[in-house]
Amino acid sequence: MKKNIISKYLLRFSTCMLLSMTIGCTNLDEELYDRITSENFLQTRDDVIRDFLRPFEHSYWSIQGGNTFMLQEDSSDEMMTPNRQGDWFDGGQFQRVHYHTWTPNDGFTSDPWNALYGGVTLATNSIEDLEGISDPARFNMTRAEVDGMIAELKVLRAWLNLRLLDFYRNIIIVTKVKGQSAGGLQVPPQEAFNFIEKELKDAIPQLSTNTTLGNNVAGRWTKGGAAALLVRLYLNAKVYTGTDRFADCAKVSQDIINGVYGGYELESRWDAPFDYTNPTSKETIFGFPGSFSLTHWQYDGGMYFWMLPNLAPSYFGFTDFGNANPKYAMQPGLDVDGVEYSHTLGKPFVKFQKYKDDLRLKKYKNLGNSKREGMFLYGYLPYVNSSGKQDTVRGFKGPYPLYIRDQVGKFLDAKPGTIIADKVSNMNNADNNSGIFPVKYPYYPSSDANKISSAYAEVRYAEIYYSLAECKYRAGDKAGAAALLNAVRKRNYPEGSPSLYSASGNELTDREMLDEWMREFLAEGRRRTDLVRWGVFSTGIWWDKNPDKDNHTDIFPIGQNVLNASPQLKQNPGY
Repeated sequence: MKKNIISKYLLRFSTCMLLSMTIGCTNLDEELYDRITSENFLQTRDDVIRDFLRPFEHSYWSIQGGNTFMLQEDSSDEMMTPNRQGDWFDGGQFQRVHYHTWTPNDGFTSDPWNALYGGVTLATNSIEDLEGISDPARFNMTRAEVDGMIAELKVLRAWLNLRLLDFYRNIIIVTKVKGQSAGGLQVPPQEAFNFIEKELKDAIPQLSTNTTLGNNVAGRWTKGGAAALLVRLYLNAKVYTGTDRFADCAKVSQDIINGVYGGYELESRWDAPFDYTNPTSKETIFGFPGSFSLTHWQYDGGMYFWMLPNLAPSYFGFTDFGNANPKYAMQPGLDVDGVEYSHTLGKPFVKFQKYKDDLRLKKYKNLGNSKREGMFLYGYLPYVNSSGKQDTVRGFKGPYPLYIRDQVGKFLDAKPGTIIADKVSNMNNADNNSGIFPVKYPYYPSSDANKISSAYAEVRYAEIYYSLAECKYRAGDKAGAAALLNAVRKRNYPEGSPSLYSASGNELTDREMLDEWMREFLAEGRRRTDLVRWGVFSTGIWWDKNPDKDNHTDIFPIGQNVLNASPQLKQNPGY
């Protein structure tokens, strides 16, 4: 297979999918000249490639579609969707996510199940199609090429199944869809775990490495990508099955670092893993390729574009998507009077400020020539308006300039440092000043050739370092953990910074490990999983959130809509 053919089709296919979803059909009076069935659908090499790629577009969408991102972040201690003077109340659903008071009747409990199984079904259908190819030469392909495609699809399916296991625990294993008229039965978590593990291990020998694929690696599951999913599976094994696999996690992590599965490198700049160069970055183990003119799901409303205050696109000089809508922001570290909260979890911006020379703490600013500095939006955000006059970002509920702060309350037009009379700070009492906004993926100006060109880095090499560090920490090797963490952290601070951990790693505690996971992977859709693994998701206290009554909320209920459609399914315990 030509190395660049799949990368080319990944982008083209994304466009076709968007067109099919937005244009639709207007004339159904077609004359059918022949009948296409599953037996004769594949006629050309391009047909095979299109069949192979179909599940990837849906899977890319699923990083934010089906409320997957919202449930991972809003249920945790780092992000929030508060009621901003009537905006985003939405029947209280985001408050139920924050307080862990969801029920099976909440539609968002069905959404991840449907979204992820949609991907599993598409992947399985394509696997069956490709497994049915008895003569690859007919398509100008080799058996190794077809087997490699099947292996990639099985890794993609394993990624989807791993997320289903994480969300619901008691899931269905789908290995056949053609000719099936009913869904299967749920399997115990251990059986699902074993299936995912086997799929990944069996796929690895059939996969290419990032070294072999070179600059055409974007969107491709490689040996390193499959191994990285094993790392995720083993890191959370104790939660999923009751048996810890930290030793296995450490072994596979070390093998990845040693180059057994390909050649990976950490970027030297903190922002490089998210920049327009990341499709070919040696830190991107697996990324969904995106571009401004084609697909860019991480930049859409279900994810980072709604992690911006009103008029923030004008502050960036990026106006192609119109205005923003502040659905997500970071949970506050300070009360309305500016006093830090006493709880230990959450307070993400405070956790960053623990190391005051962190380069990410600078206010986000575009520097020109596809460069930026800083990772957060806070304070006043000035820009030049359409009349050519100096202006400042304003909210939806008043003409006053916003002063974005690490607090939640009704600040309205209060100037910085002003003590307001309303002391209420909770999910139901916020305004457009409330909560600082992280900007991980850049929004370069509309005139910049590299605007919205980043791949979504689903698996970063840094995750392997942090996973191995956690395994070493749990085994009592703080020095080894510190060395691994510092290998990544050093790019976040100036050279010679005192913020790096000491060689002994004596600063490392359970709290610091969990805080460091937050700092490095803020708003990357994994925080809930990390809190569950450390045993504090249901027991912890953070802003406007008390402990749950028990730990049944560590997994979500299977939504009532799903149960109604599939009466053979059993509800998860506690619901």
